[in-house]
Amino acid sequence: MPTAPSPKEPTVVVAAALYDRAGRLLAARRSAPVELAGRWELPGGKVEPGERPEHALARELREELGVAAEPVDRLPGEWPLKPGYVLQVWRTRLRSGTPAPLQDHDDLRWLTPDEVWSVDWLDQDVPAVREVLRQGRP
Repeated sequence: MPTAPSPKEPTVVVAAALYDRAGRLLAARRSAPVELAGRWELPGGKVEPGERPEHALARELREELGVAAEPVDRLPGEWPLKPGYVLQVWRTRLRSGTPAPLQDHDDLRWLTPDEVWSVDWLDQDVPAVREVLRQGRP
């Protein structure tokens, strides 16, 4: 008897819960694509085929923000994005560099816990940001 084909695994998008020494969380404002422009997210990007999620996150932060960062640990859970994509969040330590909006972002903000909800987060990032706040910094 033939077996049913296994459903395609979703594409993983990794995001950084990146804190500075003062305990502020980094948020990035999207400049692209148009439908996401002006909204805020945790920085990161897609895991490429054959790439480990923590390596993808370090690569994305280097490409998008110009920093060297080290994923510390993954927060439990994952959150649906658009169909076929899920978000995983890693608590991440900045190793070197000063974040700058180099690619797909036009602004960055370091947010204190009291300021986290002062930006217009992407709807799909809101549950992940709640979990980041619950878990705290690395």
